[in-house]
Parts: sequence; structure tokens; C-alpha cells
Amino acid sequence: MAHFERTKRTVLHEWVLWKLVQSRFRSPVGEEFVRTYVESPGATGIVPVRLNPDGKYEVVMVRQYRPALDAYSLEIPAGMRDVAGEDALSTALRELQEETGFTSTDVRSLGQILQAPGITNAAVQLFLAVGLSEVPLSRHGPEEDDMSVEIFLLDDAVRMIETGEIDNAMAVVGILRADRILKQ
Repeated sequence: MAHFERTKRTVLHEWVLWKLVQSRFRSPVGEEFVRTYVESPGATGIVPVRLNPDGKYEVVMVRQYRPALDAYSLEIPAGMRDVAGEDALSTALRELQEETGFTSTDVRSLGQILQAPGITNAAVQLFLAVGLSEVPLSRHGPEEDDMSVEIFLLDDAVRMIETGEIDNAMAVVGILRADRILKQ
């Protein structure tokens, strides 16, 4: 089977963790074309759940202002892979602590999602954290300083996905995957 070949790569702009890249490609039939996209170091997202006194799962979420939307977004704790040499699990646990004040020793992989493969290589490693314990918060920046922690029954969070109240892609995929695993 023939493959696409990148024949040239040019970084047009770099900022913080991202690069705007323009590359030239050759298709399997020899057609040459150019695409511009964003390179990202990737991110992690973590679905923190705990059992309430009634034995039902609760999910811990954050509501954070997002400048690109000029609105608040209901999300799972998440963050960029912005610490050199830090593995995805450590990043997810760090973000969990920073944003919610919880940690967990029972963490399971929920796999990877691609956020927008038509415009970026950004991949998100998703995790499920079960059995939470409290630790100090360590928030960074004005958005996180204003962030609220909100706790929902897992069943309610799934319904909120169905109604569109939860529309953040990481949260939707993470919660649905966590729900499926926890109900097996």
C-alpha cells in the first residue's frame, strides 16, 4: 500500500507550547499539496470519581472560564503536557491536584483521543481516578483562580452529556468511557 510522504516542513510561528507548521506532502499517486496545522505537545484529562454515602458514583468536575469562548466550560481536570520529561499519568495527577484538591492511587487508562486531527496533532491521554483523597490545591493563573469545583452523580453527568449541558469533548469522552468501565 502506498503512503503519503512529507517532503518539507517549515515552522511558521512558535508560541508557548505550540507551533504553526506548514508542510508539503506527496500523495500515494504523486500529487503534491501543502497543509498548515498546529503542532502540540499533547494534553491529559482525568475523570475523578468517588462513591457517595449512598454507594453511587460521583464525578468531580471544574467550571472554568475559557477566553476563546468568552464563556465558562464544564470540564474534567485537564492540562497540557508542558513539563519536560513528565509522563502522561503524572501530568494527569498533577492537574487533578492543582484544579480540584484531590488525588488518587487507583488510576486507570481510558485511552487517547485526537481533538481536531484536521488542524492539529493534539492528542489527549485520558485517565479514570477512583477513590479520591484530599490534598492541597495549587492553582495557576487567573482562569484557575476563578475555577469552581462541581460534583455530580455520574448518572447525572451522563444525562448532562445527552442534553448538551456537558459539551467539552474531553469531558464527554472521558465520562462516557469511565461510566462504561465502572458499570461492568
